[in-house]
Amino acid sequence: MKYLFLLVVVLVVIWAIKRSRIGHPAEPKKNTPPVAPSNMVTCAHCGIHLPQEEAVTGEKGVYCSTEHRTAAQDRNPA
Repeated sequence: MKYLFLLVVVLVVIWAIKRSRIGHPAEPKKNTPPVAPSNMVTCAHCGIHLPQEEAVTGEKGVYCSTEHRTAAQDRNPA
């Protein structure tokens, strides 16, 4: 009889824990402002699209790297 009582107590504790977790999410959502999309540019040498902040500029256009700017025989803008 005492084992049946112990089993019922354990089941009630498990049920109470599960029920309390349903009402309270583990991690509340943070209200972070959305990130604005960045302007995308195309490399004048290979055609890949990349954010404007990561682009390398030249006299003839923008490039994805200094190697592509050199391969296109372009110089830094003065």
